[in-house]
Amino acid sequence: MIPYSKPSITNFEHQYVYDAVVNGWGEDCFHYIDKFEKMFSQKVGSLFAAATSSCTGALQLGMHALGISKGDEVILADINWIATVAPIIHCGAKPVFVDISLESWCISKNKIERAITKNTKAIIVTHLYGNIAKIKEIVKIAEANDIYVIEDAAEALGSKIDGRQVGTFGNFGVFSFHGTKMITTGEGGMFVSNDPELFEKVCVLNNHGRSTKEPRHFWPTDIGYKFKMSNIQAALGCAQLQRLDSLVKRKREILNFYKNFFKDYENIQMNIEPNKTINSSWMPTLFIQREKEIRNGLLECLKNINIDARPTFWPLTSTGLFDQKSNQNKNSYFWQARSINLPSYHDITEENQEMVCEAVKGYLDKTL
Repeated sequence: MIPYSKPSITNFEHQYVYDAVVNGWGEDCFHYIDKFEKMFSQKVGSLFAAATSSCTGALQLGMHALGISKGDEVILADINWIATVAPIIHCGAKPVFVDISLESWCISKNKIERAITKNTKAIIVTHLYGNIAKIKEIVKIAEANDIYVIEDAAEALGSKIDGRQVGTFGNFGVFSFHGTKMITTGEGGMFVSNDPELFEKVCVLNNHGRSTKEPRHFWPTDIGYKFKMSNIQAALGCAQLQRLDSLVKRKREILNFYKNFFKDYENIQMNIEPNKTINSSWMPTLFIQREKEIRNGLLECLKNINIDARPTFWPLTSTGLFDQKSNQNKNSYFWQARSINLPSYHDITEENQEMVCEAVKGYLDKTL
């Protein structure tokens, strides 16, 4: 089996985790958590960072801290994993799904402007598969309408605009360290922001509503959560983060191999990298811009020869979980039915990539 993704774990990570297991208790129980947060904020260029049990938890904390609640609307792209919309529902707010751009596969800034109402409280901007949304333009739209911007950079650690890490342009950003992501802590996430007041609220909420300024022990000042990361997970994160540049470099090499193979195919698009940006290339994605829907057949073909590709995220309005009609987001439905994620784990060999490419080529030549 050629898997679509798996983490890159070396003896370097083993040593960090072993130290946390043996020594990370008592007064040292937060040692690696504190270290990971500091290292991460320095790496991405944010003032503050809070480690969490998941990227979803980071979103939940940030939305709660912003005061998003019943009666509010939050705009997001129809193409998203359910984890992006779930915190909106848990806060009691209403998700408003808008279409994507077929160029970037990310939320369309034009559709955002049309969806804003007097109830709009925030926009979630997801940088999909390493691709970068029009975040600078979206921030301007938000500022003009007094709306918060939340960046879901779960899949875009290492993606940059003019040298600046995405996830640091909005009011807050979130990152994922799931086992499939650029770096991993097994499960885990990170909240980042440059707003000290917002950061303090998040830290209190993430500690069962307890403030570090409260002198009474075990005294909550709010009803909070516990989306904390463990010290052992953070140790793994510290080691992984030190290897981030090389991990991103390798992912970009993998994507470029695929791009070079398919460069002469008409109507095939892969992850884009506009001028003055760096696409971290987390998940190489093949978009076949034809009227014919051939994604399911291609996935079945690859599965039959033990190649584990996967479909891209379904439009959330297609799930039946939400009230919004699905037919207005035509780009989302067109793109999803014609795109797949290709295998891209860090130690995939050129021989295995060649096998993937030849299998895709054979199916496309026979079908299109």
